[in-house]
Amino acid sequence: MQTRLDDFPEIKQAFEEHLTAINETTAEMQVLFDFLQVMERKLDSLSQRVDQIQITLQNNPALARKQYALNQMENQIFFALYTEETPLTFQEIAVKANLPAALVPEGISALIEKGIPLIKSFYNDRLFLKLEQHFKELQARENIISLSLQGFMG
Repeated sequence: MQTRLDDFPEIKQAFEEHLTAINETTAEMQVLFDFLQVMERKLDSLSQRVDQIQITLQNNPALARKQYALNQMENQIFFALYTEETPLTFQEIAVKANLPAALVPEGISALIEKGIPLIKSFYNDRLFLKLEQHFKELQARENIISLSLQGFMG
């Protein structure tokens, strides 16, 4: 197979295009590498912060366990959500909590303000609420709300 002199400009052009593609790919790889280095530094910083928080919590267990102080109405609403597996409307919460329906939105707002995690969903233009499962399990293990029957009898 012989190469004619007329083929050299085409070969040179193909090599230049190949070199350009390699240089562009190298530049993209450098940008990605720089980005990964920035992300690695941020992850290291975040890891250090988490370690500091863990040390603080180990040295002060009272900070690790948050207590939620609920009034009677909030307790009743929480209990209604805690004992139900399916999401409830405000009206259903009112019935389960034995409260006037007009008080439920105020009680739900108070629970949210106190940091109790509720899952909201909409179906047929109706709002449904449910207690977050992880929080429900934490309540079952540690009784962080201090539920008792006396709180519901008054």
